[in-house]
Amino acid sequence: MENKPTILMKKYELGRMLGQGNFAKVYYARNMKTGQSAAIKVLNKEMIVRVGLNEQIKREISVMRLVKHPNIVQLYEVMASKTKIYFAMEYVKGGELFDKVSRGKLREDVARKYFQQLINAVDHCHNRGVYHLDLKPENLLLDENGDLKVTDFGLSALLESKKSDGLLHTTCGTPSYVAPEVIKKKGYDGARADIWSCGVILYVLLAGFLPFNDKNLMEMYRKITTADFKFPPWFRSDAKRLLYRILDPNPRTRINIAKIMQSTWFTKGYKEIETPQLPPLSPTGHDVPDVQAIFDSSSSDSEDSPTAVKPYCFNAFDLISLSSGFDLSSLFEKDNSERQQAMFTTRKPPSTVVSKLEEIAMIDGRFEVMKKSWAVRLERSKAGNRDQLTIDTEIFEVTSSFYIVEVKKIAGDTLEYRKFWDQCLKPCLNEIAWVWQGYEQQQ
Repeated sequence: MENKPTILMKKYELGRMLGQGNFAKVYYARNMKTGQSAAIKVLNKEMIVRVGLNEQIKREISVMRLVKHPNIVQLYEVMASKTKIYFAMEYVKGGELFDKVSRGKLREDVARKYFQQLINAVDHCHNRGVYHLDLKPENLLLDENGDLKVTDFGLSALLESKKSDGLLHTTCGTPSYVAPEVIKKKGYDGARADIWSCGVILYVLLAGFLPFNDKNLMEMYRKITTADFKFPPWFRSDAKRLLYRILDPNPRTRINIAKIMQSTWFTKGYKEIETPQLPPLSPTGHDVPDVQAIFDSSSSDSEDSPTAVKPYCFNAFDLISLSSGFDLSSLFEKDNSERQQAMFTTRKPPSTVVSKLEEIAMIDGRFEVMKKSWAVRLERSKAGNRDQLTIDTEIFEVTSSFYIVEVKKIAGDTLEYRKFWDQCLKPCLNEIAWVWQGYEQQQ
């Protein structure tokens, strides 16, 4: 049984959905002319405007057009229809850097390589007047060669966003990685704030845990603003010296990127990256002549909507790709950023899978269950970041008596998800699972 392929804008053939958030869905796709793999991010225009995110989307488009670097996920093009906006992006295959760190600290030479690539990418952004403002391992992907790719510029700021005092004033970012001056809400330099986040990332790579962490958010903020952290015994003295200078709570005395790249710890095994020549910046700091046109577009949606009523039916290549002995994905794919996921096969009907997920929600007692055809969402939303968790489960039909079930964390704390996975989700799903694949194999 085969699905008729969905063709987007007469240019991309869409495959299965890779991920889903509150305002967007991401699909695997191939350029029909070149055969190049891509990740297509689909956004609903009406919803974006309704919740006031249109300026943020415009900014994200502007930023991704400005930055072009081997260690940054590339935006190929932006398309629009009457009701949708489509980002065609580089498809990175290796998953999130967080997946590696969640299993423990990295070897120093591996951590150094990732940090060098991160600093190169961030330096490129800053030279283009772009500040990421949400740097964390979950926003750092790895390609099939093990090289780092910075992604998710949704919270980033441009040079022109600074006010008359020369500072940014928007509070954003992830609490554990955010700079002290951002927390204080008194204005901050975007470049210095990014450098702080890079320092937290380096600490996590070398230690395997966060330098500033506490169940009480205010206590964690106190630790951040006073740089109250300790080094594990295995940290080398040169790494300590560098981190002390990066995790300086005073942004004025905090080390800059040029000096980071001159430090003895950083320069070991450093390979300079050649970046492509880009046109000079416009006087306003960026070049976005047609971003508004994306929202004004009124072309028809009749051929480009990727939504489907029937379940996605796996074909022969999908099935081959699930086998570790016959993994052909590297021939077609460059990127897979959704690694907080598991996949299993089952002979149980979809109704049994749905019932099992409802049972899991009842056992935990904190989840709301939302069902839509062949998909189930478990959503837990309470006060505090660690209590928020959203898990999506989608059922794919292979034959009338054989199904593949994919479970993904969509939102919430990753460590909290792993705890729930180990203690409840995985043991309960084992009762209906036949063979596990994907994330489970990586444990």
